[in-house]
Order: sequence, then structure tokens, then C-alpha cells
Amino acid sequence: MYKIIGADGREYGPVATGQLRQWAAEGRVNALTLALAPGAQEWKPLGTLAEFAGQFAPPGPPVIGPLPGISIPAQPRKTNSCAVAGLIFGILSLMCCCGCPFNILGLVFSLVGLSQISRHPELYEGRALAIAGLILSAASLLFGFGLALRHLLLHPASLQWHFGTF
Repeated sequence: MYKIIGADGREYGPVATGQLRQWAAEGRVNALTLALAPGAQEWKPLGTLAEFAGQFAPPGPPVIGPLPGISIPAQPRKTNSCAVAGLIFGILSLMCCCGCPFNILGLVFSLVGLSQISRHPELYEGRALAIAGLILSAASLLFGFGLALRHLLLHPASLQWHFGTF
């Protein structure tokens, strides 16, 4: 009959050889579990006892990690192309055609770029570019609506429909 020291540090036993084999199969004890054999004076790991030598699988190779103080370089982040396109369309929307259609394209590309950057921050950078494109495109859109509203208010005749003349 054997005695063992459990994972909680408490002594268990006496335990029969068959019971220890069953516990090993269930994973309740392992090769490093300290055991006191019948008639022995010192505790030894269960895997070193001749009766249990074949019961446990040999340990696998050690896991080798990075050396202390040496860091493994991570994959560099890429600037999101939708964020860049949003910024370019935002700039174009302020420079020509009262913004149309560049302001709408700038809004769409900037929002898509922000979404992609938020979902995968480890892959993409360029949040500032997307936000700048969003602000420029929104400002251009508001400026275009303001100009159209100003024109309609200053020229009320533009609001009249001319159904009878062709």
C-alpha cells in the first residue's frame, strides 16, 4: 500500500497499486506526484518507482520561447487604403465642383476605413487620415447644401415650375 501527497499538499493513503494506476489513467496523479512506497523511508516521484515506470508517457520536449530581453518584431501595420482614399476625396471635394460627387465618396471611404481600422487595429493604422477625410467631406457637403439653400432663398423664382412653357 502506497501513500501519496496530492496537489493540495495533503497526504493520502494507504492506496493500493491498482487504485493508483486508475488515478493515473484519470489524470488525478502524474509522474511527479510524490509517493511513499511500502517499506520505504523517503518520498519519491511516482514516475521513478519501478511499478509505475511504464504508466506515464515520457515528457515532451521543452517549449523554447524567446530569450529574455529579446523581442520578436511584430508584423508592421499598414496604412488603411480606404482611409487614404477618404482623405483624397475630402481634399478634392473642397477644391472642385462644389464637392459633388467627391464629398459623398469621401464620406463613404472614410467611414469604411474607420470601420476596418476599428475591427483590426493590429493590422491597420491611419485613423487620423480617415477622420480628416470625414471632416473635409462633411464640411464640403454642408457647404454645398448651404450654397444651394442660399441660391434658393435669394432667387425665389427658381422655385416656380414652368409647366406651360416649353
